[in-house]
Amino acid sequence: VQLQAFWGGLVQAGGSLRLSCAASKRTSSNNGMGWFRQAPGNEREFVASISWNGRNTYYADNVQGRFTISRDNAKSTAYLQMDSLKPEDTAVYYCAVSRSSHSGRGLTDYNYWGQGTLVTVSS
Repeated sequence: VQLQAFWGGLVQAGGSLRLSCAASKRTSSNNGMGWFRQAPGNEREFVASISWNGRNTYYADNVQGRFTISRDNAKSTAYLQMDSLKPEDTAVYYCAVSRSSHSGRGLTDYNYWGQGTLVTVSS
């Protein structure tokens, strides 16, 4: 499975962005998917995840209520809608495919990773 994340960019604080993650194979439709991010000098951290059928979603505390994860299995694509962005959301965002139909919060729960897309939030 190859993944590619799209539509990062520069946005002012309070603004919105919608990231997309396209998978190369429909195999990802049977697996959970997740979004992680890594700011300069920091470790990669969990942002949000979604089960294979979209019924279960999980969020990090610092994005809960502002970010929404979704997926379209017909398009083998996952999305991350980011609203009310803050400067501390600035990071490279990575999408990933889970090892199972469920989705987890740990890096080791995922075995396929995209190349990342940079999100910069200016104050």
